[in-house]
Amino acid sequence: MEFRCNFACTHCMIEDTMDWLEPQSEAAFAELLERNASERKWDGIILTGSEITLNRNLPDMARRARDAGFAHVRIQTHGMHLANPAFAQRLIDAGVDEFFISVTAGDHETHDAITGRPGSFEKILAGMAIIDAYDVVIITNTVLTANSFRSAPALVDRLAGLKRLRQMEFWNYWPMAETDRKSLLIRFPDLIPVLKNAIERAHAYGRRVEVKNVPECLLGAYQECLVNDQPELMIDPRFWGEFGRNGFDQCVHRNQCASKQCLGVGTAYAQRFGWEADILAPLTEHNHFNSRENNEKTSYL
Repeated sequence: MEFRCNFACTHCMIEDTMDWLEPQSEAAFAELLERNASERKWDGIILTGSEITLNRNLPDMARRARDAGFAHVRIQTHGMHLANPAFAQRLIDAGVDEFFISVTAGDHETHDAITGRPGSFEKILAGMAIIDAYDVVIITNTVLTANSFRSAPALVDRLAGLKRLRQMEFWNYWPMAETDRKSLLIRFPDLIPVLKNAIERAHAYGRRVEVKNVPECLLGAYQECLVNDQPELMIDPRFWGEFGRNGFDQCVHRNQCASKQCLGVGTAYAQRFGWEADILAPLTEHNHFNSRENNEKTSYL
């Protein structure tokens, strides 16, 4: 619903497309609400874009979504504007009960260098502290790049005091391109030990963890954290042509692997680091089943 942003994150997926992608129209939004009011097709809605809090109509959209029968309204945001208590209160009063907040790193120097906004890390922390006093759900999203991934465990510890933080998501970076022109990709052998450390720490704090775009076979005991499923997305259809340039679902073991969640190795990764045939291994039905079975016994939400 919004393609403006007041950050300039180095890892932004849509930095080359946000100038020409068209937000969903008011008519399309109204049609969606009418459909849910009559059919109750969906339980929740996520209002998103580049930075949704720049849309002045956000509280009204949230209120209308609630009136149309959505039990949950989530916004996907960098969270900096939540540091304004009056604005945070307006959103919650309008019906926003889930906050999906992007936090790029575990320290202000790294975070602010990535966002291009000095002071943004402290404002995001202040915003999360404000909404943590309400009956809401907080989910954090951290894109792991060569510049940020080493601070992921520190980020988990930094957010330990938040009572409403139910889930932490770690998205291994991918460019919407065939090459890694910014050199932000991380080799899997470097990423995995740090990622596992962050997962273990998050679990110790009672957080659920979701991991995106990491080969499942490399996660070991944490295979259950890989969740690449996404909600139904209503977006300018031209987005999908750009999105497909990453080349998901490529792997030398694809035909033998039982994983239903793994996205394999993207084109940009393979172009830079190769296909990693020596460290990747196909999952069998047995070890894949055991991993998912263990996950079903633990709930963090």
